[in-house]
Amino acid sequence: MLIFAVCVYAVAMTIANLLVVTFGPIITPLNAFLLIGLDLALRDWLHMRLSAKRMLLLIASTGYFTYLVNPAAGMIAVASAMSFTAAALIDWSVFKHLVRKSWLVRSNFSNIAGAVVDSVLFPTIAFGVLLPHIVALQFLAKVIGGAVWAWLLTRFRGGHD
Repeated sequence: MLIFAVCVYAVAMTIANLLVVTFGPIITPLNAFLLIGLDLALRDWLHMRLSAKRMLLLIASTGYFTYLVNPAAGMIAVASAMSFTAAALIDWSVFKHLVRKSWLVRSNFSNIAGAVVDSVLFPTIAFGVLLPHIVALQFLAKVIGGAVWAWLLTRFRGGHD
């Protein structure tokens, strides 16, 4: 299951990045709900199974893989790796400090914190300008998508273990 989760995480990030390259900022709220929400929940699941070093390597490698698949994705891949690394650090910090809470509560609260960071940094780095409406839509979509995916992980694969 661990290898499968790592692959899903990496593929979802790569697809999300390539969709942004193809469609621009307009696709980011949909990406945020479907693909980044999935990655936020999977990141918490993986946090309990991988070292911090391996988790950061996984995040950075998805940016690199995006670039390999489509070199035109250069700035998107950089923005993705930078924003998701910063968000992962915040997410991990919140997740580990809520140790007495259920996995689902820990995941949702840490996803909110990570979503704030990622929602501001990604579009700002990727497009070179702060896009408040995109930031707000991304944040909302990530929080809702992350909650849905976390709930699904808990129900179907024991996200709490």
